[in-house]
Amino acid sequence: MKPGPAILLAVALAGCGGEGNGLPAVGTLERDRIEVVAEARETLVEVPVSEGDAVKAGDTVARQDDTRQQAIVARARAARDRAEARLAELVRGPRSEDITEARARLAGADTQAAADDREYTRIADLVERRLASPAELDGALSRRDASRAQRAEAAARLEALLEGTTIEELDQARAALEEARAALEEERVGLDRLTLRAPRDGQVDAIPYKQGDRPPPGAPVVVLLADQAPYARVYVPQAVRARVLPGLSARVTIAGVDGVFDGMVRYVSAEAAFTPYYALTERDRGRLTYVAEVTLEGDEARALPSGLPLEVDFPSLDGDGQGP
Repeated sequence: MKPGPAILLAVALAGCGGEGNGLPAVGTLERDRIEVVAEARETLVEVPVSEGDAVKAGDTVARQDDTRQQAIVARARAARDRAEARLAELVRGPRSEDITEARARLAGADTQAAADDREYTRIADLVERRLASPAELDGALSRRDASRAQRAEAAARLEALLEGTTIEELDQARAALEEARAALEEERVGLDRLTLRAPRDGQVDAIPYKQGDRPPPGAPVVVLLADQAPYARVYVPQAVRARVLPGLSARVTIAGVDGVFDGMVRYVSAEAAFTPYYALTERDRGRLTYVAEVTLEGDEARALPSGLPLEVDFPSLDGDGQGP
């Protein structure tokens, strides 16, 4: 990546004058950029703002098609309703009709089992007298065993109904309901986020996608400039980097604007703005620059437009033998 004009100017300043410190630092006037991104790969159905518009926090700046997400929310709502109904059923316990039906099934299974027992005994007697084949006896035995199994199953079903719902079953049903509610809430959040809103007061700076586009998830749909006093983004020469620290007072001169603005350093990068230190000779290290941000003070600064070129000097560094 080629260095920008501000970096080149800072480098030139830093390299001039032999032992000079390269001040004032140069840069531009900036504001925090806020990207309102697409939440899903859905079509933009509305973009009610234009570049340059002022917006308040919470204002709608774009809206994506929510047809698919509406269906997902409906499915999650149905799952929650089903979990609620299941829990209510377990809390209420078995119905008397279910118990009556289970008793009738057990009675029928008893009758069938008794009949198959008698049939097996009869065929066994016939086999002993050589009046029936062993194959008939095997068939009778299979029917008797099946009848006994059905009777045992019916008896277990009736016993479970008479004992009612267990604590473990209730705990599982409650957990399933909480899971269904959480899933529904998650899908509702996803639905709400398809309406893109400004997270803070600001001005629309750019609209990379237009109505009808289908941006990928995470792509910036609207870019805002925060409604705040701008800050100076400058490049501090290596010669004074060690003494330019957060909290240091500064004087800011802006191209085309009368007067000097007071400021304070709020941030200095720990990394050089260009060529890594290990690739430079001792002579070239003095040409490193570090990105710094200087907050402008005073109400007048809030009205200044972004992007203006500027110079920043640090009064406390003047007159110490390191000045230009």
